[in-house]
Amino acid sequence: MSTGVGMSTCCLSGQVHDGTPAGKIETIDNLQTYVAAPKDGSTAKTIVFLVDIFGWEFKNVRLLADNYAKAGFYCYIPDVHQGDSIPLELLNSVEPPLKTREQLTMIDKTKATAAVGVTLPPWLMKHREAVSRPLIESFINTIRQVPGTSKVGAIGFCWGGRYAILAAHGVVDAAYACHPSLVDVPGDFEGVAKPLSLAVGDSDSLLDNGTVSQIQDIIAKKTELPHELRIYKDQVHGFALRSDWSSEKDKKAMDDAEKQGVEWFNKYLA
Repeated sequence: MSTGVGMSTCCLSGQVHDGTPAGKIETIDNLQTYVAAPKDGSTAKTIVFLVDIFGWEFKNVRLLADNYAKAGFYCYIPDVHQGDSIPLELLNSVEPPLKTREQLTMIDKTKATAAVGVTLPPWLMKHREAVSRPLIESFINTIRQVPGTSKVGAIGFCWGGRYAILAAHGVVDAAYACHPSLVDVPGDFEGVAKPLSLAVGDSDSLLDNGTVSQIQDIIAKKTELPHELRIYKDQVHGFALRSDWSSEKDKKAMDDAEKQGVEWFNKYLA
């Protein structure tokens, strides 16, 4: 049965990180794409980043792709929203990190809910699966044709996390989904046929503990399929991409989630 796990104010929370992305912009499969290459320029181990609702220009995801490139992966961040990502100005206007969120008044929470109600539903309809999944799969199939490309992985965050899971149905060689949203349980997971890693926070309002347990039960039945699901203590939705670096605990969780992905892809894109 589908849980219909959807969006909430958490999707509009987080921090913009310091740093300057070092990659380049190319047009690939008719999509503007941020490209971060490893030092040796090898495309043998390629990763496609599937973004959250803030899109491919969000500095945090570009900096993260740069880090994966330093670890030896050829990274692409395609603009799968085609110039229509949620404005970055909304990033921290709706829901702040967990400590601050716990101090919000009922009025603050009501305002946040109203803001989400205005912003997200029309955007989600415009970028529904019937529109977005073909774009993503076409892009992946295109970069598979790049000379030297051996294996391709997908990493996804929030909105893009679900599409990383769907890509693990067979279009990629391995996938890593960080705090996915809008997941269909059990449907999205029953079709997984490639190695899948997941990172979720135990304070994620889009994936409650009951839903996470359901996901664990489903993938545990796939005894011949490599899989893992790590739960990060005191982490909210978006932590792997939008954590507050001023918090030592949050920064460590983000770093550990990055390490989780690097280790997973080193193993299954080898």
